[in-house]
Amino acid sequence: MNVVSKTVTLPDGRTITIETGKLAKQADGAVTVTMGGTVLLATVCAAKEAAPGCDFMPLQVEYKEKYASIGRFPGGFTKREGRASDYEILSCRLVDRALRPLFPDDFHAEVFVNILLFSSEGENMPDALAGLAASAALAVSDIPFNGPISEVRVARVDGKFVINPTFEQLAKADMDLMVGATIDNIMMVEGEMDEVQESEMLEAIRVAHEAIKDQCRVQLELSEAVGKLQKREYCHEVNDEDLRKDVHDKCYAKAYAVATSGTDKHQRGEAFEAIVEEYKAGFTEEELTEKAEMIARYYHDVEKEAMRRAILDEGKRLDGRKTTEIRPIWIETDYLPGPHGSAVFTRGETQSLTTVTLGTKSDEKLVDDVLNYGKERFLLHYNFPPFSTGEARPQRGVGRREIGHGNLAHRALKRMIPEDYPYVVRVVSDILESNGSSSMATVCAGTLALRDAGVQIKKPVSGIAMGLISENKGKNYAILSDILGDEDHLGDMDFKVTGTKDGITATQMDIKVDGLSYEILENALEQAKQGRLHILGKILEAQPETRSDLKPHAPRIEKMRIGKEFIGAVIGPGGKIIQGIQEQSGATVNIEEVDNCGIIEISANNKAAIDAAMALIKGIVAIPEPGEVYQGKISSVMPYGCFVEFLPGKDGLLHISEIDWKRFETIEEAGLKEGDVIDVKLLEIDAKTGKFKLSRKVLMEKPEGYQEPERRPRRERNERSGERFERRERGERHERREFPDRNRSEE
Repeated sequence: MNVVSKTVTLPDGRTITIETGKLAKQADGAVTVTMGGTVLLATVCAAKEAAPGCDFMPLQVEYKEKYASIGRFPGGFTKREGRASDYEILSCRLVDRALRPLFPDDFHAEVFVNILLFSSEGENMPDALAGLAASAALAVSDIPFNGPISEVRVARVDGKFVINPTFEQLAKADMDLMVGATIDNIMMVEGEMDEVQESEMLEAIRVAHEAIKDQCRVQLELSEAVGKLQKREYCHEVNDEDLRKDVHDKCYAKAYAVATSGTDKHQRGEAFEAIVEEYKAGFTEEELTEKAEMIARYYHDVEKEAMRRAILDEGKRLDGRKTTEIRPIWIETDYLPGPHGSAVFTRGETQSLTTVTLGTKSDEKLVDDVLNYGKERFLLHYNFPPFSTGEARPQRGVGRREIGHGNLAHRALKRMIPEDYPYVVRVVSDILESNGSSSMATVCAGTLALRDAGVQIKKPVSGIAMGLISENKGKNYAILSDILGDEDHLGDMDFKVTGTKDGITATQMDIKVDGLSYEILENALEQAKQGRLHILGKILEAQPETRSDLKPHAPRIEKMRIGKEFIGAVIGPGGKIIQGIQEQSGATVNIEEVDNCGIIEISANNKAAIDAAMALIKGIVAIPEPGEVYQGKISSVMPYGCFVEFLPGKDGLLHISEIDWKRFETIEEAGLKEGDVIDVKLLEIDAKTGKFKLSRKVLMEKPEGYQEPERRPRRERNERSGERFERRERGERHERREFPDRNRSEE
């Protein structure tokens, strides 16, 4: 074995070790990256030749976390790792977006990058090391790659920037950015923030880039030590320079005319297609069999050049807008009667129909990833059906794109949900039309739908996607607001920014060229702010206020806190008590222990059911207090009075003398029977026995001229009241007591 190891030291003194030559030696490149107790293995393998007809970079990045890495068993019946989680998909997308632009344009062999988490102490975040591991594996391989790159996470904790924070540190951060870059250029940025200013975000990117430079230098040292500096030769494209020139000469002017015509997406697409079809008509079928693929590539370059020159030379965009102009916006809220909130947001040819559903604790999403375990109360799902772009193909479930776009919108909105909001919230964005910036349309439609549902979000959020057309290493450039799909595809940057009127909440940036300066980034952020505020104005114009109350068919939720000692009493043996509360009230009741307290969530579609459930629970946890008035039910009737259940499980004696100001000789005269509901006042609690003495008459108005009845002799009172009461409490049978002769004579 030729084991080579290099070490990177972070600003706070922690170290990252990169090692190669020990594991997975049959891969084209393999490294282990270790930080503390976190160990990643990254491998890379590339096919020797490209697949026939392939004219793109078929890169596949996979990121997988092993449950054994932290000593856990996977869930499910099979007890083994299954399909990738959302977290794993998002992690591999971060790596893919930084690597993909740096492969040679004419390199089309399949490349597979696999990153595996084999060990974790649960402290260091492995996704921040994945980009470094993937790039290092490429650096020690012979696969052509214009790197190295690295990725770091930068967080701001207590006003200070931290590189690759721990899980604990990140929980306290008001800024969380993942940055990917080469030594010279930023390639990718993604993250979420607490309404930070543009200058603060730029400073975070600068701090991250300095750390990345060190990691890239160490990779170059590793590559040199291994000795694999000679990259493999390849020839994945057949070219005909005369044909390339002919395509340009005959098609460019026509393509430029279409690019500056200001037509809509489908008209423009058909016009561009007509140009190349007209050109192909000059060839025989035999010639096209050989040259069709080259013609398609060369004409794509012509379209790209025409679009870029129109913007740089004349300031004309494909749809006729100026570089800073936002497409027309129309909005309709409360669009659907069934959901708890809904909105349609349309900007140009991009449209999102978004709905909001409010749920209870039982609707929480259980997160059971390798390192992330908990519950999610704010969900956002993004759907991108083929018909949104006019494609005739089936929809095969949720892809990586949908997960990535949905995650960006989720990050944009989640910090605006009030803390301790009682509802579980699900936002679903269905893209019905798409021509660029559909994730930003989701953010805007999500804000509208949440406000329509009566969710009192802290502030409305809007989003905008920015583009860039540049040449001469960024010396000549144009920043585009609210980009179209073609401007994203043919341009140099896709920079999405979301935020409130007071600051940025989330961002995602992909750079496709070298030489993007901080000056361009700063200008792009400022232009994005103006566009974002313009869209926010349209939102507030269409929906000035949040709905003051939930819609009638939305669930109602109340929360109450009880002492830890009462949790068992509310649940009851086998859940008997809590089930009875739900059956009796019609409400749904959930209870959990949090911070040594019981948190009870009561939900129903009407307030009466919630009030009934709360009354029952309060009865269980209430502590009887002398002087308080209670509504109770007579549980049993005795000759000397009746027993009243005035709180659940708590009975007190309502003596016959305390029923009314009238004097009753028998309990039947009082007219009370078992099951009657009456109001009683708790007079006292016996200090020794804990028995409750109740009165009903003190709640009645005393009759005018009332005189207390003459008291009977003590022995008679003892016999008729006290002794019988005590025997009942002891569970003894009532028997006639014989008194001594002396007692009879005294009586």
